[in-house]
Amino acid sequence: MTQAFGARLHDAMATHGPLCVGIDPHRALVESWGLSYDVAGLERFALTCVEAFAGRVAAVKPQSAFFEVFGSRGLAVLERVLTDLRDAGTLTILDAKRGDIGSTMGAYAEAYLGPDAVAPPDALTVSPYLGYESLRPAIDLAAQTGRGLFVLALTSNPEGATVQHAVRDGRSVAASVVEGAAGDNAAARGRGELGSIGLVIGATVGGAVHDLGLDLVSAATPVLAPGFGAQGGTVDSLASTFGAARGQVLASSSREILGAGPEPSRLVSRTAQVVETLRAH
Repeated sequence: MTQAFGARLHDAMATHGPLCVGIDPHRALVESWGLSYDVAGLERFALTCVEAFAGRVAAVKPQSAFFEVFGSRGLAVLERVLTDLRDAGTLTILDAKRGDIGSTMGAYAEAYLGPDAVAPPDALTVSPYLGYESLRPAIDLAAQTGRGLFVLALTSNPEGATVQHAVRDGRSVAASVVEGAAGDNAAARGRGELGSIGLVIGATVGGAVHDLGLDLVSAATPVLAPGFGAQGGTVDSLASTFGAARGQVLASSSREILGAGPEPSRLVSRTAQVVETLRAH
């Protein structure tokens, strides 16, 4: 790829607005569309989403688990989703939250980010809770192939705070993750660009970003903020949570938009409404 992921994401957000739409084909949602919860229903659901979102949003985020549950046939559908979105020029963020050490992390990196990956996304979500540096194989390979990562930093689930807010030597775990991303984004920051190592910070974490002293602006990191819409995130909460870093935030919405299906036209309309709301603030 000729452009780094951070630069491509910046351009996509400027063109389409700061919205990422999730493709989360869990049983209740698939069946609410009047589809059978099997591979055929999965494929119909997922490809309807591709039809509705391709070329209309900054990024699309398929949740890998809901495809993996159907085994190799589900993964084949996921690969088609990623390929079709890429062919349409829409960025993809695969929500797989991979994290391991050594050669195993290297294998995950090759599977999703490598030059020979079957259907590589533009970016991958990863977990740093074996230590930020355990992600080094993925960080380095993403840099080589022009792809990106979104590293879990502050999640909105109640259990997350026990780890992410924990303090050692005066610094929280979340702060150490932000500092790691800042280091890897240093070159992009020096050029005045958005880095390719992003962070996942929930849209509903409230004052935690401020309370833990996370400097997202200096880190030049894009922020993926899940939980916008049905899970309680609002434009006001984005502003209060992220402050001066608001322009770096890609709000992620799944149920709020997917609930408008199954007709593609309704998905398109609902997506446009959410984008308009985000752009207006």
